[in-house]
Amino acid sequence: MPSQIIQWFPGHMAKTRRMISENLKQVDVVIEILDARIPYSSHNPEIMKIIESKPMITLLNKASLADPEKTTLFVKKYTAGNRVCIATDCITGEGLNKISPQIKVLMAEKLKRFEEKGMIGRKLRAMVVGIPNVGKSSLINKISGNKKAKVENRPGVTLDKQWVSTSLGRDLLDMPGVLWPKFNDRTVGENLAITGAIKDTILEIETISLALVSRMRALYPSLLSDRYKLGNMEQYSKMSDYDIFRLIGKKRGFLVSGGEINEERTANVLLDEFRSGKLGRITIDRVNE
Repeated sequence: MPSQIIQWFPGHMAKTRRMISENLKQVDVVIEILDARIPYSSHNPEIMKIIESKPMITLLNKASLADPEKTTLFVKKYTAGNRVCIATDCITGEGLNKISPQIKVLMAEKLKRFEEKGMIGRKLRAMVVGIPNVGKSSLINKISGNKKAKVENRPGVTLDKQWVSTSLGRDLLDMPGVLWPKFNDRTVGENLAITGAIKDTILEIETISLALVSRMRALYPSLLSDRYKLGNMEQYSKMSDYDIFRLIGKKRGFLVSGGEINEERTANVLLDEFRSGKLGRITIDRVNE
């Protein structure tokens, strides 16, 4: 597969970067939401430069879809100094009850100053940031107990900032999802495409699926084999990712006239089943990255 720089940076994302910087003084803490399946790839490196020393709580969202052992390792990696990390999930509710107590711990000194000044009951303000399609709006709605944030399973839905009140003594500033202009690491770009953080039209659907097959063969061969009844994966060690991809299509019976494999249908099913968790709990990033 030829090497290429993967890019998807709509105009509103440059605007979002400016909004984050301009509104930072209005908030006490930043809530960064990552995709637990790709904690490294879904972390926008520019966010840390923008927020500098502002306290941050990092949420590894969609944790029910991720490998729990790998999630534990990433939680440890991203908990340091003025930053804490929690695994969360809007479907199972995992970790949601830890967010408010952790914010109190992070903001203990500031809350004490509020109290000394007689500002008892003053709400903390949190800015919520993250790349597209990490479940940011769903999580905000869960925390706030309402449905003010628009939710769709596609990137680029929230296009402007909005304040959301909660019953937890917090006001949340929901920012649009923002990526960085260029993914110099092709693996990062592919991982974002696999999880749906960038639009499927940026790369051919078959190309994204081949990248997924490659990750699954290397990291979770038994899950791939079990789902598509491939048998012992060692027998396919000399086959290419493309050959395995076609074998999956054949096993599923995705054939067209002449017995050819319907590659588009195979690709769509592979991605849909990964994104919905039908392949199993999978993390395609590794801590040492």
